[in-house]
Amino acid sequence: MKSRIFCLLIFACVALWAAVNPALSKDKVAFARCKRKLDHIEANGRAVHPNQTPTVLTEQELNAYLASDQIQLPAGVESVKLEGNEPGIVNGTARINFDKVRAGARSSNALLEIFSGTHLVVVNTHAHAAGGEGYVHVDSVSLDGIEVPRFVLQLFVEKYLEPKNPQIGLDSRFTLPDRIDRATVGKHQITLTQK
Repeated sequence: MKSRIFCLLIFACVALWAAVNPALSKDKVAFARCKRKLDHIEANGRAVHPNQTPTVLTEQELNAYLASDQIQLPAGVESVKLEGNEPGIVNGTARINFDKVRAGARSSNALLEIFSGTHLVVVNTHAHAAGGEGYVHVDSVSLDGIEVPRFVLQLFVEKYLEPKNPQIGLDSRFTLPDRIDRATVGKHQITLTQK
Protein backbone atom coordinates (compact mmCIF):
# COMPACT_ATOMS: atom_id res chain seq x y z
CA MET A 1 0.00 0.00 0.00
CA LYS A 2 2.81 2.43 0.91
CA SER A 3 4.64 1.68 -2.36
CA ARG A 4 1.48 2.51 -4.36
CA ILE A 5 1.09 5.83 -2.60
CA PHE A 6 4.80 6.56 -3.15
CA CYS A 7 4.49 5.72 -6.88
CA LEU A 8 1.38 7.90 -7.17
CA LEU A 9 3.23 10.78 -5.49
CA ILE A 10 6.17 10.42 -7.87
CA PHE A 11 3.81 10.25 -10.86
CA ALA A 12 1.94 13.36 -9.62
CA CYS A 13 5.23 15.26 -9.15
CA VAL A 14 6.43 14.32 -12.64
CA ALA A 15 3.06 15.27 -14.18
CA LEU A 16 3.06 18.58 -12.30
CA TRP A 17 6.66 19.30 -13.37
CA ALA A 18 5.78 18.57 -17.02
CA ALA A 19 2.71 20.80 -16.80
CA VAL A 20 4.72 23.66 -15.32
CA ASN A 21 7.56 23.18 -17.85
CA PRO A 22 5.74 22.31 -21.12
CA ALA A 23 8.36 23.97 -23.33
CA LEU A 24 11.11 21.86 -21.84
CA SER A 25 9.25 18.61 -22.43
CA LYS A 26 8.29 19.72 -25.96
CA ASP A 27 11.94 20.52 -26.69
CA LYS A 28 13.00 17.05 -25.54
CA VAL A 29 10.41 15.43 -27.80
CA ALA A 30 11.38 17.67 -30.74
CA PHE A 31 15.07 16.89 -30.15
CA ALA A 32 14.36 13.13 -30.11
CA ARG A 33 12.37 13.38 -33.38
CA CYS A 34 15.14 15.39 -35.05
CA LYS A 35 17.85 13.00 -33.85
CA ARG A 36 15.87 10.02 -35.14
CA LYS A 37 15.38 11.69 -38.54
CA LEU A 38 19.04 12.70 -38.82
CA ASP A 39 20.11 9.15 -37.93
CA HIS A 40 17.77 7.88 -40.66
CA ILE A 41 19.26 10.31 -43.22
CA GLU A 42 22.79 9.20 -42.33
CA ALA A 43 21.94 5.48 -42.53
CA ASN A 44 19.92 5.97 -45.72
CA GLY A 45 22.88 7.80 -47.28
CA ARG A 46 25.03 4.69 -46.79
CA ALA A 47 22.50 2.43 -48.53
CA VAL A 48 23.24 1.16 -52.03
CA HIS A 49 19.81 2.36 -53.15
CA PRO A 50 18.61 5.05 -50.71
CA ASN A 51 14.94 5.32 -49.95
CA GLN A 52 13.78 8.44 -51.86
CA THR A 53 10.87 9.16 -49.54
CA PRO A 54 11.38 12.77 -48.40
CA THR A 55 12.34 13.49 -44.80
CA VAL A 56 10.73 16.59 -43.29
CA LEU A 57 12.53 18.39 -40.46
CA THR A 58 10.47 21.02 -38.68
CA GLU A 59 11.76 24.32 -37.40
CA GLN A 60 10.99 23.22 -33.82
CA GLU A 61 12.96 19.98 -34.28
CA LEU A 62 15.98 21.73 -35.79
CA ASN A 63 16.04 24.40 -33.08
CA ALA A 64 15.80 21.78 -30.33
CA TYR A 65 18.74 19.96 -31.92
CA LEU A 66 20.76 23.18 -32.25
CA ALA A 67 20.11 23.95 -28.57
CA SER A 68 21.36 20.51 -27.50
CA ASP A 69 24.90 19.40 -26.81
CA GLN A 70 24.89 17.31 -30.03
CA ILE A 71 26.31 20.17 -32.10
CA GLN A 72 29.51 21.99 -31.34
CA LEU A 73 29.04 25.55 -32.52
CA PRO A 74 32.06 27.59 -33.62
CA ALA A 75 33.89 29.50 -30.87
CA GLY A 76 31.95 32.61 -29.90
CA VAL A 77 28.61 31.48 -31.39
CA GLU A 78 25.77 30.82 -28.95
CA SER A 79 21.99 30.44 -28.89
CA VAL A 80 21.42 29.74 -32.59
CA LYS A 81 17.80 29.72 -33.66
CA LEU A 82 16.43 29.27 -37.19
CA GLU A 83 13.14 30.52 -38.57
CA GLY A 84 11.50 29.93 -41.92
CA ASN A 85 8.37 32.03 -42.34
CA GLU A 86 8.36 31.92 -46.14
CA PRO A 87 9.37 29.25 -48.68
CA GLY A 88 13.02 29.53 -49.67
CA ILE A 89 13.89 31.96 -46.88
CA VAL A 90 15.77 31.09 -43.69
CA ASN A 91 16.42 33.62 -40.95
CA GLY A 92 18.92 32.85 -38.22
CA THR A 93 19.44 34.52 -34.87
CA ALA A 94 22.45 34.01 -32.60
CA ARG A 95 24.39 35.67 -29.83
CA ILE A 96 27.95 36.09 -31.11
CA ASN A 97 31.08 37.04 -29.22
CA PHE A 98 33.10 38.53 -32.08
CA ASP A 99 36.27 38.72 -29.99
CA LYS A 100 36.26 34.90 -29.91
CA VAL A 101 35.36 34.64 -33.60
CA ARG A 102 38.24 36.98 -34.52
CA ALA A 103 40.74 35.37 -32.11
CA GLY A 104 44.23 35.42 -33.60
CA ALA A 105 43.34 37.78 -36.45
CA ARG A 106 43.73 41.54 -36.33
CA SER A 107 42.74 44.33 -38.67
CA SER A 108 43.57 48.02 -38.81
CA ASN A 109 40.38 48.69 -40.80
CA ALA A 110 38.15 50.90 -38.63
CA LEU A 111 35.03 49.62 -40.43
CA LEU A 112 35.58 46.18 -38.90
CA GLU A 113 35.52 47.55 -35.34
CA ILE A 114 31.75 47.02 -35.21
CA PHE A 115 32.57 43.30 -35.11
CA SER A 116 33.86 43.36 -31.52
CA GLY A 117 32.22 42.44 -28.26
CA THR A 118 29.04 40.38 -27.98
CA HIS A 119 25.99 41.15 -30.14
CA LEU A 120 22.62 39.71 -31.08
CA VAL A 121 23.03 38.88 -34.77
CA VAL A 122 20.19 38.29 -37.24
CA VAL A 123 21.02 36.83 -40.66
CA ASN A 124 18.40 36.73 -43.44
CA THR A 125 19.07 34.32 -46.31
CA HIS A 126 17.63 32.64 -49.36
CA ALA A 127 18.48 28.93 -49.41
CA HIS A 128 17.78 25.87 -51.54
CA ALA A 129 19.48 22.73 -52.80
CA ALA A 130 19.30 20.69 -55.95
CA GLY A 131 21.48 18.13 -57.70
CA GLY A 132 23.36 17.37 -54.48
CA GLU A 133 24.49 20.97 -53.98
CA GLY A 134 23.27 23.54 -51.47
CA TYR A 135 23.08 27.26 -52.14
CA VAL A 136 22.80 30.04 -49.56
CA HIS A 137 22.63 33.75 -50.38
CA VAL A 138 22.92 36.16 -47.45
CA ASP A 139 20.39 38.95 -47.97
CA SER A 140 21.19 40.97 -44.87
CA VAL A 141 22.84 40.89 -41.44
CA SER A 142 22.03 43.07 -38.46
CA LEU A 143 23.85 43.53 -35.16
CA ASP A 144 21.61 44.51 -32.25
CA GLY A 145 18.93 45.61 -34.73
CA ILE A 146 21.20 47.73 -36.94
CA GLU A 147 21.73 46.47 -40.49
CA VAL A 148 25.37 46.08 -41.53
CA PRO A 149 26.24 47.46 -45.01
CA ARG A 150 26.97 44.68 -47.49
CA PHE A 151 30.50 45.88 -48.33
CA VAL A 152 31.38 45.81 -44.60
CA LEU A 153 30.00 42.25 -44.37
CA GLN A 154 32.16 41.28 -47.33
CA LEU A 155 35.25 42.72 -45.61
CA PHE A 156 34.45 40.77 -42.44
CA VAL A 157 33.92 37.50 -44.35
CA GLU A 158 37.17 37.91 -46.32
CA LYS A 159 39.23 38.85 -43.26
CA TYR A 160 37.87 36.53 -40.54
CA LEU A 161 35.74 33.72 -41.99
CA GLU A 162 37.19 32.67 -45.36
CA PRO A 163 40.75 31.99 -44.08
CA LYS A 164 39.37 29.34 -41.69
CA ASN A 165 36.33 28.27 -43.75
CA PRO A 166 36.84 28.92 -47.49
CA GLN A 167 33.38 27.50 -48.31
CA ILE A 168 31.63 30.24 -46.28
CA GLY A 169 30.69 33.52 -47.93
CA LEU A 170 27.82 35.85 -48.64
CA ASP A 171 27.03 33.49 -51.52
CA SER A 172 27.87 29.90 -50.61
CA ARG A 173 27.71 26.75 -52.68
CA PHE A 174 28.50 23.38 -51.10
CA THR A 175 28.10 19.63 -51.58
CA LEU A 176 25.33 18.07 -49.50
CA PRO A 177 26.21 15.12 -47.25
CA ASP A 178 24.60 11.67 -47.04
CA ARG A 179 23.50 11.58 -50.69
CA ILE A 180 20.97 14.35 -50.13
CA ASP A 181 19.90 15.39 -53.63
CA ARG A 182 17.36 18.10 -52.91
CA ALA A 183 16.44 20.36 -49.99
CA THR A 184 13.35 22.51 -50.15
CA VAL A 185 12.84 25.20 -47.53
CA GLY A 186 9.15 25.53 -46.76
CA LYS A 187 7.23 27.44 -44.15
CA HIS A 188 8.70 26.35 -40.78
CA GLN A 189 10.23 23.18 -42.26
CA ILE A 190 12.79 21.78 -44.66
CA THR A 191 12.18 18.74 -46.86
CA LEU A 192 15.20 16.59 -47.78
CA THR A 193 15.25 13.99 -50.55
CA GLN A 194 18.07 11.49 -50.96
CA LYS A 195 19.08 9.82 -54.20
